[in-house]
Formats: sequence, C-alpha cells, structure tokens
Amino acid sequence: MRIRKSLAIVGTAVALSGSLGLVTAAEAAAASRPPQCVKVMKYYTKDHKRYVQLKNLCTQRKACYVIVVPGRPDPHGRLDQGVTKAVGYGTDRGPRALYVKNTAC
Repeated sequence: MRIRKSLAIVGTAVALSGSLGLVTAAEAAAASRPPQCVKVMKYYTKDHKRYVQLKNLCTQRKACYVIVVPGRPDPHGRLDQGVTKAVGYGTDRGPRALYVKNTAC
C-alpha cells in the first residue's frame, strides 16, 4: 500500500513539474519576440511601382520592419511613433511582397 501511494505522489510531482516546464518555455519564447507594432494598412501599385502602407501602432517606441519579397533582398526600415508611411519595395514587373515582419530595433 505504501509503495502505491509513494508512486502516485512521485508520478503526480513529475507530471506537474513537466507542465510547469512547458509553461515557462512558452513564456520565454513569447518574451523573445519583438513587439508587434507595425501593421500593414494596404498593398497597392501606383505608376508601375509597388507600395505597402505601414502604420506604427506603438505610441511609446519606434518600430522596425522587414518586407519579405521572394527572390529579392528584403527592404527594411524603421517607423517613428504613431506614423503611417507608404514604403516602396519594387516595380510591378517584380514579385509581390509576401508579408511584413516586425523586427527588434
């Protein structure tokens, strides 16, 4: 009887410590991400040039971004606090941007 009880206690302790380890690992992964300040307002083409309109949602800090374009060097930059800006990244003959990635400044 004592062996069963001690095995149950040990099993419970191992299960709880494993779940706590997963929670702290998830928190550590979330803490290493840069803040999600840059938001894409729209993609558009004007006079054969491609643009993406970006907005900085953070009011206390500058935000950095990378525009991911396949097969080309990725344009990157920085937005001041609360600014909306149209950023050109190529011509209409080239590929379209896949997405805009927030990066740490």
